[in-house]
Amino acid sequence: MLNLISGENMFTKSCQYAIRAVIFLAENQASDKNTGVKEIADALHVPQQFLAKILQQLSRHNLISSVKGPNGGFYLGEDNAEVTLLDIVECMDGKSTLSTCILGLPNCTNEHPCPLHHHFYGSREGLKATLSSCVVGALVNGQVLSAK
Repeated sequence: MLNLISGENMFTKSCQYAIRAVIFLAENQASDKNTGVKEIADALHVPQQFLAKILQQLSRHNLISSVKGPNGGFYLGEDNAEVTLLDIVECMDGKSTLSTCILGLPNCTNEHPCPLHHHFYGSREGLKATLSSCVVGALVNGQVLSAK
């Protein structure tokens, strides 16, 4: 979960790369070809081996599609058309990533809240709603997402 106190990133590197890769695939799906790990890694400036594991995990969870073999690669098919950012976050960082205590306390609940529970509850629920409303295909506007 977002750790505002220590300044950590909201999502793991795996999750960040996964989101970027899925958006990249959505942006490039019009080419009607499978995209290899190397091409994606080069375009996004991320480590190829690390990205390969991420793409395999996304494929196992049916968030992207893949084809094996010499002309293989990854793509977004019709069955992946409604993938949301929340789907990707939960696949990579776990379903509890947006529901755990912001202080990391194991027994923080609405009935027994930590000192920050009620301050962050609305923000966390708002983030979940935003992520679940962001369908990857709808986010694509023709610009390739990459880091410099």
